[in-house]
Amino acid sequence: MCGIIGIVGNDEVGSRLYDGLSLLQHRGQDAAGIATTHQSRLILRRGSGLVRDVFRAEDMVRLEGSMGIGHVRYPTAGTSGAAESQPFYVNSPYGIVMGHNGNLTNADTLQRELFESDLRHINTRSDSEVLLNVFAHELQALAPTTDLEPDNIFDTVAAVHRRCRGAYAVIGMVVGRGVFAFRDPLGIRPAVIGERATDHGPEYMIASESVALAGLGFTLLRDIAPGEAVYIESNGTLHTRQCAQAPSLSPCLFEYVYFARPDSIIDNISVYKARLRMGETLARRIIELRPEHDIDVVIPIPDTSRTSALEVAFHLGVKYREGFIKNRYIGRTFIMPGQRLRRKSVRQKLSPIGLEFNGKTVLLVDDSIVRGTTSSQIVEMARDAGARKVYMASAAPPVRYANVYGIDMPAASELIAHQRSIPEIEESIGADWLIYQRIEDLVEAVRYAKHPIEHFESSCFTGTYITGDVDNAYLESLQRVRSDAARRAVSTGPDDLVVL
Repeated sequence: MCGIIGIVGNDEVGSRLYDGLSLLQHRGQDAAGIATTHQSRLILRRGSGLVRDVFRAEDMVRLEGSMGIGHVRYPTAGTSGAAESQPFYVNSPYGIVMGHNGNLTNADTLQRELFESDLRHINTRSDSEVLLNVFAHELQALAPTTDLEPDNIFDTVAAVHRRCRGAYAVIGMVVGRGVFAFRDPLGIRPAVIGERATDHGPEYMIASESVALAGLGFTLLRDIAPGEAVYIESNGTLHTRQCAQAPSLSPCLFEYVYFARPDSIIDNISVYKARLRMGETLARRIIELRPEHDIDVVIPIPDTSRTSALEVAFHLGVKYREGFIKNRYIGRTFIMPGQRLRRKSVRQKLSPIGLEFNGKTVLLVDDSIVRGTTSSQIVEMARDAGARKVYMASAAPPVRYANVYGIDMPAASELIAHQRSIPEIEESIGADWLIYQRIEDLVEAVRYAKHPIEHFESSCFTGTYITGDVDNAYLESLQRVRSDAARRAVSTGPDDLVVL
């Protein structure tokens, strides 16, 4: 999972890209990068860590120009470090820099084609570098001279759609010429475009989530459609075109459950409202299973589950309490390598307030249960704090399968729900009762009546992969690179500051 951003403005954009990436920091805490263009030069800074750690004051001074893109990254194939950080750059044709959110399911095939037929070399294990080189090769074939027209960009994106499979929301820049963006034909990963009026003409911004637009004073125009490409010339002229033959919107359900900020709008659906409805349907399920429940208090596992937990408490008619204090300087635990590190991080991340647990039957509400490490630790902490009974409810269905479209969930064998029944999971985490949202209820909660979406990408819950090209061999190869052992073997490289 990653965050992307791009701005074509009327003055310096470096500091605004920094601010925008900070607003998207929840989408990636492994690495960050910004690329700007000034007087036909590319200035690129990228490195490992949070946005605030990667960019120093002297870096921001050097990131000149009124046009640029940025990226924050979680690793999605067992790789991390500065060598894998984005944006990536190729110098031919024109000079192109690109950031990518998603995962190509045919990256290995494309890499062979690039080497054998396209005569392009890939330096990392990142599918984002593969995508960049596919784009560069197709653009060079269509527009090999210095004359670059918007149609050349759109025809190139159409060629990318024909060659690439999987999920991809892309932001890119042709040095000195313009910023482009596009989504895969299913629109699995999000991307929005916004505008800001100035005395010198309009400015445009593209980002993974609308929260970044709002934070920088841009008005949300709309989502970039599945298969659509956007090209904004350096002079501020906006061009758009549908580049896929049969686009069909199928956004990722897990965006609404966990990754996106609640104040974002994704594919015209409020994440906050979707999570409220998740709480409503979850409460309905609890009442259906145990109409005479003995729950004394509903406590969220902060932060993402708060919205759903509030609604659960309201519809159950019981108290809502904040029972855990969160240390905000510990990252998301299901992505951390190694059970020992995850278990230690949970204890450092959350501290119970004993008064809210002592002698009570507590319903803990979480957005999802992935590895189960966090859940079992939290159940244990609730008992240690004096809870009489500990129930747990998940606003999402059981996560039983690997996500292959850009969310770095662990190998399937490391998912607590993989090949386990709900009673077995309940016993494993030590809960007195475990309740999961049903997949049909989750779809109902997200698919709001005013904004109906026919299909969602829900493979981590259902095992059905909508691109139709994911088989057991691919899943086995993914498991090898996503296992804890593979993560521990990853090495990191030095940070980059490049002026070209």
